[in-house]
Amino acid sequence: MSRAIRVGFFVRGVAAVAASLAVTGAMADNTRNIMITGYWPPTNEMLRPFSANLSQNPGGWVGQNWEGLGYNVHAFFPEFPQGLGRGVGDFEVDYQDTATDWARLVAEVRPVAIITFSRANTARGWEMEPALQRFRLPGEVNPPGRSVPVYTQDYFGVRYPSDVPIAAEPIGAIRDSSLPMQEIVDAVDLAFDDSQIDPFIALYDPQNPNAFDFGGGFLSGYIGYLGVWHYDLNNAPDATWRCVASGHVHVGMSANVGFATVATEITLRELIDHVTKIVPFCAADFNRDEVANSQDFFAYLTAFFTAEPAADFDGDGVVNSQDFF
Repeated sequence: MSRAIRVGFFVRGVAAVAASLAVTGAMADNTRNIMITGYWPPTNEMLRPFSANLSQNPGGWVGQNWEGLGYNVHAFFPEFPQGLGRGVGDFEVDYQDTATDWARLVAEVRPVAIITFSRANTARGWEMEPALQRFRLPGEVNPPGRSVPVYTQDYFGVRYPSDVPIAAEPIGAIRDSSLPMQEIVDAVDLAFDDSQIDPFIALYDPQNPNAFDFGGGFLSGYIGYLGVWHYDLNNAPDATWRCVASGHVHVGMSANVGFATVATEITLRELIDHVTKIVPFCAADFNRDEVANSQDFFAYLTAFFTAEPAADFDGDGVVNSQDFF
């Protein structure tokens, strides 16, 4: 039987199924949105292509269905027209502003995964922070056996996170990263010399937390904690909007923006691969729009007749009629 005849039989056989899918396509309990945040340069500049804000990214948002992988990448970061300091816009270097923006943007994006980035005191590091902690507020007492530093003051107003949700967290509470840290390090290391981007996982002994800085007691450690806290609250399969990975990356202050942008892309690919293993796409959702309907059928036909690798459903390395059945 010719390929055209086989396809004809298949088309007639699935017409009713395609129509049914158009009506009954269902959404999962997670989005396909990834949220990434930055602070001081280079972290705001390297995320700029992923901002949907035209005033920040006049070149246009590249994050929608990024690289055809089925995920929308949303970046948020401040601008620094007066140099460093507090900045202006989303996630100003301020505890209260960050708390307000965090609550608003997480509710809007409903991220399935989060990476918070900030500038490090290394030169060109791409540093995975394995854990974050709730630091102390002035006047608070260390828990038994712990030596928890006090948060660093921000720039004006209420200068500590004393009137925001994190203040209700236990002093010294530790929350772990759920990013695929080693996979990210390996992939970034493969792409760069250490003189360009130097990826590593910060050394952390959970049995000796007093020896670790947990991302530092300023806004880096603060927003990093917000990210892993959100994961801890929303990683269960029955979460309303499930988040399956979150963590913080410290980026060297002298990192070239072009290199850092490429390292961001590599990091996102590893994250997406990790997330998809946890919350895989429905096989019928060929165009990865979170709805299984007739559009997936026609998208598959296009891929099939152009012999695109994505049409190899049975994974035998050949696009042929067996992939239909």
